[in-house]
Amino acid sequence: MNKSESPRSPRRILFVCLGNICRSPAAEGVFRDIVERQGNPQEWTIDSAGTGGYHVGDLPDNRMRIHARRRGYELTHHARKVTESDFDDFDLIIGMDNSNVANLRRLAPSPEAEKKVVPMADFIGKAMRYDYVPDPYYEGAEGFELVLDLLEDGCQNLYNTLQTLP
Repeated sequence: MNKSESPRSPRRILFVCLGNICRSPAAEGVFRDIVERQGNPQEWTIDSAGTGGYHVGDLPDNRMRIHARRRGYELTHHARKVTESDFDDFDLIIGMDNSNVANLRRLAPSPEAEKKVVPMADFIGKAMRYDYVPDPYYEGAEGFELVLDLLEDGCQNLYNTLQTLP
């Protein structure tokens, strides 16, 4: 292998929630920040989408953007709906809750594609006491802060897990 070759293939991660305006763009922003701090963003493709098309083209919810900005994350993603081609374009498709995971598995065009779908809860530490990332849309400020706490923990654990894979 010469110096210009990367020892690791690119990682392609898609975060998914219902409308792609709160949880999944926040996960995308948190994970992107982790990757950039590690100094290897060129090795990654990071995106987010929603299982519903309710907000296609919209920026993330303003409340989520405000809370994320306070932690140093700029959320500039424009909402989009999951497509069948996402199952070819991404190595891992991470649903924020059981409903998102079930919807993604129904959308998967093949058994191989379905295997790419995993819950974000698989990466959230037990100390966080959550087995899903709750939707903060109808909550107050504490709901958005909780989501960011869960995503910071889960995304760091996801990154660490992926770094151990060949």
